[in-house]
Amino acid sequence: MPAARRVLIVDDEESMRLLLRRVLESLPAVEVSLADGHAEALRLAESQTYDLILLDLLMPGIDGIEVLSRIRRSTPNKATPVVIVSVITDQHTRIVCQSLGVSDYVAKPIDRNALLATVAARLGTAGN
Repeated sequence: MPAARRVLIVDDEESMRLLLRRVLESLPAVEVSLADGHAEALRLAESQTYDLILLDLLMPGIDGIEVLSRIRRSTPNKATPVVIVSVITDQHTRIVCQSLGVSDYVAKPIDRNALLATVAARLGTAGN
């Protein structure tokens, strides 16, 4: 049996965190951690290594772009693939995120099949 792939979901909305977890847990061998905002996200990113991070951009306090920037600067996850899951879809924001090494972008409201395909491709589990 393959080792579980670890995914960190960062979103300040509990309903979205739970929805994303439910969708991801339908994939084989995926272990999900949840962070409700920037402080918990940075604490987890400093202390654990993930195979993928799903990151919202709109959060109180420090936004997702700053969280991503900090993860890229000084955590064990600086090379971890990051998928933005956000209602913000303008070209400027996408370019900023791309410059910080974002792997993909999924618009909210999420399309379950598109999210599963994106996550499976980033985790290398497509077709499993």
